[in-house]
Amino acid sequence: MAMLGGIVGTYSLTKSWQASLVVGFLGVVGIIVLMVIIQQKRAERLKRSGIAEIDKMDGVQFEHYLGHLFRSQGYRAEVTKAAGDYGADLVISKDGKRIVVQAKSYKKNVGLKAVQEVQGAKAHYRANGAWVVTNSNYTEQAYQLAKSNGARLIARDELIEMLLAMKEKLSASKKTGNVKTSA
Repeated sequence: MAMLGGIVGTYSLTKSWQASLVVGFLGVVGIIVLMVIIQQKRAERLKRSGIAEIDKMDGVQFEHYLGHLFRSQGYRAEVTKAAGDYGADLVISKDGKRIVVQAKSYKKNVGLKAVQEVQGAKAHYRANGAWVVTNSNYTEQAYQLAKSNGARLIARDELIEMLLAMKEKLSASKKTGNVKTSA
């Protein structure tokens, strides 16, 4: 719409279709350049986040990585045993709140079974909250069940934001020489 306005505006000022077409052409080129720049910035951001490496992890590696991620956010994080975990892969705590986390490293959308499992774990671990974290997304059924049960679903986009925040914090710590390692 703005481009059409530019073409019509140019014509009304110059009475020249050639000048109007040049303005239109430059507008198209400008939009293409802008789209390429935006796409490059998105690709850079994804690369910086490390999500591609996470996509290659198996479930146990993903759970341990999430432990580091939550520790970087000030949580105490404990990865539960791989088998017989009662539906929680991690138990995290902060400010007196205890949260069970179900980790799903998937290529497809996570379904409602993960929400059911984490809800069962919430009771078993006497937690205040229940989260499911994935490098993918969720089915509509999973979103509905989580909403009705008060579970938090952390999907790919939010995970990427968390990863970028952790990497910025680590980078800032390295620059100041104040690297903190926690168990």
